[in-house]
Amino acid sequence: MNKKRVLFIINPISGTGKQEGFSEVLNALIDRQLYDFDMVFSEYRGHATLLSQNAVADYQMVVAVGGDGTVNEVAKGLINSSCIMGIVPVGSGNGLARHLNIPMRVKEAIELINEPHIQKIDMASLNGEYFVNVAGIGFDAHIAHLFAAASKRGPIPYAKLATVEFQKYKPADYKVFIEGKEYFLKAFLISFANSAQFGNNAYISPHAIINDGLLDICLMSEFPKVEAGQLAIKLFNKRLDKSKYMKIIRGTRVKIVAKENLKGHLDGEPINLPNELDIQIIPNALHVIYNPKKPFFESIGKMIKNKLPNI
Repeated sequence: MNKKRVLFIINPISGTGKQEGFSEVLNALIDRQLYDFDMVFSEYRGHATLLSQNAVADYQMVVAVGGDGTVNEVAKGLINSSCIMGIVPVGSGNGLARHLNIPMRVKEAIELINEPHIQKIDMASLNGEYFVNVAGIGFDAHIAHLFAAASKRGPIPYAKLATVEFQKYKPADYKVFIEGKEYFLKAFLISFANSAQFGNNAYISPHAIINDGLLDICLMSEFPKVEAGQLAIKLFNKRLDKSKYMKIIRGTRVKIVAKENLKGHLDGEPINLPNELDIQIIPNALHVIYNPKKPFFESIGKMIKNKLPNI
């Protein structure tokens, strides 16, 4: 049997600190009959993309050891290649890893790599910048920019920051064009969901299908502040799509026009944007390792696909 060459790209400053001691755990658990492996640490923003791009020629698999930002960078380097992406989730949210049912414990994530199941998934672009999980503008993007500068990581500091900022945040007016149809709204947020959740089991589009060739465009209108508690419950109970303030439309491309330049996020990473956006799906762009013990691809998708408008 020919061994696969695997490169583990480790973000040393990911949110939870579980990457500390990772090399010892990896050496103890990795199946050496299947893999020859190397490890490298990312050193600056964008470095993991460069490392994964360079790895395509020499490795059959690249594993992102980090959070959503690390996964985003590695995925960008592997897009439209035959190289497989694995994930050992050690970040704050781990949105894509959760969607793929990858275990949150390092040991179990490595065991999944030892028995890999591979699937091709979609990616997407926003004004030419790639993302793999969820991108957006509005309140979540506002928080992403503030949280990136915060000294404390994790879900509790994030929730505290969001609670404080919610009281001050003012929704904005947008024109939204989805494949020929126009929508005008004052939005609290607009998300472009390739997978179902932001991370931490916060489901922005509970029925998103990550390999259907479509984006779930989530339009959350302005709502009374008194409704925030119920909307938060729906977010974590996979019922946000049932809210009268949320409209989800499936499409391959969406354009946004705002009055001013925008703050956005790509897989939770902040980005400054112009007032006009062009977001497109990129079908079958990435090979990933996933956990088949829980269905998340077509089996669920076929049951619910007709419940949302498909433009």
